[in-house]
Amino acid sequence: MTVADGTGTGSLRSQRTALAVLGLIAAIAIGFGLGFLANQFLHDDQPATPVAGSVDVGFAQDMTVHHNQAVEMAAIAIANAADPMVRDLAYDILTTQQNQIGQMTGWLSLWNQPLLPTGDYMAWMTADGTGMSGHTGMSHGTASATPSSGQQQSGAATMPGMASSEDMAALRQARGPAADVLFLQLMLRHHEGGKPMMEYGAQHAEVPTVRALAQTMVDTQQSESTRMTQLLTEKGAAPLPMN
Repeated sequence: MTVADGTGTGSLRSQRTALAVLGLIAAIAIGFGLGFLANQFLHDDQPATPVAGSVDVGFAQDMTVHHNQAVEMAAIAIANAADPMVRDLAYDILTTQQNQIGQMTGWLSLWNQPLLPTGDYMAWMTADGTGMSGHTGMSHGTASATPSSGQQQSGAATMPGMASSEDMAALRQARGPAADVLFLQLMLRHHEGGKPMMEYGAQHAEVPTVRALAQTMVDTQQSESTRMTQLLTEKGAAPLPMN
């Protein structure tokens, strides 16, 4: 007769975490390869290589930072959430956004640009470099997300939708249904906060592949936001206000 000691639950959680890590590694490789190939197929009539301060470079750098935190939140939810639908959603977000990080860092490497922003966030979203939605000179604050692929990441607390250090600590500590709700709330706000950047990139980037990826992000995240809103309603919870 076997005595239940909780090791089965721990084993399943470890398996989910291991699968998430394997998916993340595969997505990095695929995404970087896609970013490389996209540039190999640029023709002579395509725009010149994007330069620092351009929409293309700024979008790739800032969205990499924004995506990095989403990947971290999704990995936590895969390990700690109770609802299988929430864990599945988190896995989809993790693999999709890590793939996109791979594409963006692939482009930045080929453009000889830093993989992460070195100046104010979102300054590329207006012609005069003052940023978007009244966020003039959005400086880097305290880091609130784990860097991806060993990169040193500047803080991103001032970008719309980003979770604070306190938010991330609460998510790491949450378990079961509480983890379900907090993940959905934080990720929904995260998606909505990044939407203006994605829409601006889709409209104003010079490189067609950058515009296409930005539009894909808009479409995918809008669908995910609708699903997260539905799940929150089913759980008797409400979305968080935008920060």
